[in-house]
Amino acid sequence: MLNSIYGTVTGKNSKQLFLENNGIEFDICMPDTNLEVIGNTGTLAKVYVWLQHSENVLALYGFSSLEERSLFLDLLKVDGVGPKGAVKIMSSVSSSRLEEILESGDTGLLEKIPGVGKKTAGKMMLALKGKLSLSQDSHTVQIPKQTPFGDLILSLTSMGYDKKAVEQTVYEISSSLETELSGKSQKEKEDFIFRKAIIALS
Repeated sequence: MLNSIYGTVTGKNSKQLFLENNGIEFDICMPDTNLEVIGNTGTLAKVYVWLQHSENVLALYGFSSLEERSLFLDLLKVDGVGPKGAVKIMSSVSSSRLEEILESGDTGLLEKIPGVGKKTAGKMMLALKGKLSLSQDSHTVQIPKQTPFGDLILSLTSMGYDKKAVEQTVYEISSSLETELSGKSQKEKEDFIFRKAIIALS
């Protein structure tokens, strides 16, 4: 079964990514929060995927990391939340913020997320509070303690961004664009990642 696709970005729309691999262009449904991490047209990207295959539907969903895909699969466990609904929710709130809301037990905050009504908020709280895969070490992307982008992380955290979120974002961007960044100087790499990280964290 498909786990990931590595290829060239050929286009991006709201909740939609086009990725070419060996002459095949994939049309991938992706949360907007994940699309922000993916490079622009012409860049290389690795996308983790999930295939929806039924009698009437054949659709490919993509995510910028294993953690994001785990969150998507968790949302599918909620009664009444389908793949498109999960993408809509993930497009409106970051995974870390969603986890915070669920842990707070405040269904009112959940209801403010586009695509989540009162009934769905209650079901999400019941099904996911304390159970998100991204909270479990076995599913979380591990960030190496040693990173060549320590100064970049320090700069972003000094701007008020959460350190954990910054480290995760920098790691995901640098990993997904490893080939594109090869050959660039350290300063060029940091400038490139800094611009991507600002967009992803905003």
